[in-house]
Amino acid sequence: MTLPATRRTVLLATGGAAAALATGCSKYGDKGPSSSDSSAKGSAGRELAQTSDIPVGGGKVFADEKVVVTQPTKGDFKAFSAVCTHLGCTVNDVADGIIHCPCHGSEFRVADGSVAGGPAPRPLPAEKITVEGGSISLT
Repeated sequence: MTLPATRRTVLLATGGAAAALATGCSKYGDKGPSSSDSSAKGSAGRELAQTSDIPVGGGKVFADEKVVVTQPTKGDFKAFSAVCTHLGCTVNDVADGIIHCPCHGSEFRVADGSVAGGPAPRPLPAEKITVEGGSISLT
């Protein structure tokens, strides 16, 4: 014999499901702990690459650190968040002066992270790096 669901049972079941869904969701671009907290990325001050690893007019994506480092002109290094401002996918490629997002085709310029095409509403936020000698580090 099956008993009818009480209001309390229904509320508890749906409330728990809603809490589980809310826990898994976050606002796009939410990096969690403050970016000034060096433990937030786990890589602050750690070497990302050698300057020779970053092609002039191109760049390299560091997916684990969620950062993309570019070299728009010889000796000029820039870093941006690798999280697309459209829906939060990680960019995956840098070619011909453009940073590409694989999810919906957003494109960003290597010189300043500005939107070059696609649905992204804002530029990629800048990240802080230091270049000392031939080493590039996330700060």
